Amino acid sequence: MSASRRPRTTRPPDDPAPAGGSRSRREHLTVDELCDELKVARRTFYDWRAKGRAPRCFKLPNGDLRIRRTDLDSWLTDRMEA
Repeated sequence: MSASRRPRTTRPPDDPAPAGGSRSRREHLTVDELCDELKVARRTFYDWRAKGRAPRCFKLPNGDLRIRRTDLDSWLTDRMEA
């Protein structure tokens, strides 16, 4: 009989965890994560999106939206007042 296989316990190189084990800055955010981070309601996010004012999003095959961290950071920088 073959030896039992243990589940993979190491993280892939593109999925680093910060010190302490929790992921505080994800590469791709869900709408809920974005809203939590910006302290806005989901309705506000979708209003921004309908008006073309939200950060760039991409849609997964299941229809869920994701926002790249780099797109959010760039979007926030563009909105900083002088």
